Amino acid sequence: MASNVLVIDDSLTVRAIIEQLLDGERDLRVVGSADSVASARALIDQTVPSVITLDLAMPGVDGLAFLDELGGRPHAPVLVVSSHTTEGSPAAAEALSRGAFACFDKARLVRCGSEFTAAVRAALAGAVASSIALRQAS
Repeated sequence: MASNVLVIDDSLTVRAIIEQLLDGERDLRVVGSADSVASARALIDQTVPSVITLDLAMPGVDGLAFLDELGGRPHAPVLVVSSHTTEGSPAAAEALSRGAFACFDKARLVRCGSEFTAAVRAALAGAVASSIALRQAS
């Protein structure tokens, strides 16, 4: 059974690239695509994603504020996909401190597509491990 992925990015081009990368993966399925946090809120309840990809720089509510919002409730792991989150960047550290599972540099999407899909799968694996640990603790 495929895991559900929700894509949140204000760029139509980036959303299309992510959808194309995941389209060829039998175990991953894009169930929604949002151009803003406002649109994403409704899609989260409708699609119940297993993983969320999230851009940081968006109009209105940005990705960091949305991470803060998600932190107040159970949610799917978030893979931040942003040009601001290069390895070791302050934005990446900030996103991680606010609850992102991991960060992926948006500039690497096209040339490192397999690394991106691996990052999505790692987020899924992290969610499964957390769920198992919570069940064992109770």
